Amino acid sequence: MKVLIAEDDPVSRRVLEGFLTNWGYELVITQDGEEAWQALAQEDAPQLAILDWMMPRMDGLEVCRRVRERNAEPYVYILLLTAKSQKQDVVEGINAGADDYLSKPFDAGELQARLRAGRRILALQGALISARDALRFQATHDPLTGLWNRLAATDALRRELARARRRQSSVAVLLGDLDRFKTINDTYGHLAGDAALREVARRMRTNVRVYDTVARYGGEEFLFVLPDCDMEAALEQGERLRQAFDREPLDLPDARIPQTLSLGVASVDAKAEALAEEMLRVADQALYRAKERGRNRVEPASEAELARCLTLSPREGEARHRKRNGGRRSAA
Repeated sequence: MKVLIAEDDPVSRRVLEGFLTNWGYELVITQDGEEAWQALAQEDAPQLAILDWMMPRMDGLEVCRRVRERNAEPYVYILLLTAKSQKQDVVEGINAGADDYLSKPFDAGELQARLRAGRRILALQGALISARDALRFQATHDPLTGLWNRLAATDALRRELARARRRQSSVAVLLGDLDRFKTINDTYGHLAGDAALREVARRMRTNVRVYDTVARYGGEEFLFVLPDCDMEAALEQGERLRQAFDREPLDLPDARIPQTLSLGVASVDAKAEALAEEMLRVADQALYRAKERGRNRVEPASEAELARCLTLSPREGEARHRKRNGGRRSAA
């Protein structure tokens, strides 16, 4: 484990360096508080730190306070090293953010034991962080495909609509459904169907922008939330996704299976407040038309449908969308 030593006294610094090197620690050596703070503020900072209390430019207590105010992860375990031994000094050091306290002159065995205690604390904290992150992932992602789940994607749509109102930009949603996907399960079995869905998810990820949201909406349905994307751009994106499946069969371990995708598209300029649930409903209606008209196609929402996504009257909303599209009505 990497350990930071912040000690301005050269003799004490060399003693600490000798002990910790023999115990197998990787060392970051600093000679004053300012250097120590800069080292601990780095992204790959040591998680164990031995700080002398009295140092030039910034003392050990101030370094402790800054580290705790930063409140970053992973946690930094701080051992405060000082000649002060009064009870009030110990209290002051702990209140400043130190985890442990060692008086000079220190005993090598005691230092080693306190460092081991710090490593146990860090290991426990690391396990808690891993468990928390795993629970967070499970709450927001689909377990089969690793894509965002329906709830997380709907929340993302609400955030993008709020951001679009501030920036006076557009937001689009695409709702896609795999055509006749049930035949894969019926013909090849559900394990093959699961493998197909994972391959579908991989292909979808590679055909959108890094800041677009891709989610498994349910069953064989997938939702795309596209910020800064008007209807024309959204239709182009939908066509790229459609072609990504139409051109190439799904390459599974035991078979190459043709698979097509139908999509419904809705886009609003968000200058008025748009309703996320209504956008999803409108995209679903457009997807239904894509299915009715032969599948393997991209269908836009109509102007009248899009007008219902806004908190304007339908007539005002439809006029806004017609003006934006140069007076043309939707192809749907």
